[in-house]
Amino acid sequence: MLHGYGQLARYFLRNFEGLHDNNLIVAPEALSRFYLDDAHSRVGATWMTREDRENEILDQITHLDTLTAHVAGHCAPNVPISALGFSQGVATLCRWSVLGKTRIERLVLWGGSMPTDLAAPALKMKWANTKVDLVHGDQDPLVNELSLARNEAQLRDAQVPCSIHKFGGGHALDNLLLRRIITA
Repeated sequence: MLHGYGQLARYFLRNFEGLHDNNLIVAPEALSRFYLDDAHSRVGATWMTREDRENEILDQITHLDTLTAHVAGHCAPNVPISALGFSQGVATLCRWSVLGKTRIERLVLWGGSMPTDLAAPALKMKWANTKVDLVHGDQDPLVNELSLARNEAQLRDAQVPCSIHKFGGGHALDNLLLRRIITA
């Protein structure tokens, strides 16, 4: 479960309380932390910035592949891996699933924009047998209907089918829909 910009994994994990039955939920934290306020009292994390972008993307992918291999080593063989990206975590999840080594069976792209730097043939090849869910809050001020339409078009161009889920809310995880998607 990849959190959004300015979030910390320990707080993001609160959204998944009560969903641990038959699921091992892991929420890695983005590698770059920063202060969220002038008083330096609140800390957040970001997956990347434009500074040294290519190396940050490589660092993320390597980190997520290594972490997943470690966790999978403590699970039964061939346990299916599902991953959710929220907000900025959507782009990170998309890049990791296409450019990394980890085989992800289900992607939940929630309230974020897919990166445009992933070519349709790469998406088609890597996501041919992946279940993809696009989730969008109908009152999201950061990721609007146009962003959702762009995500849909990018998947359509890559010939990757997806399920679309909308909920009455903003730029946040909706607990009822989250529970329905995770337990499906």
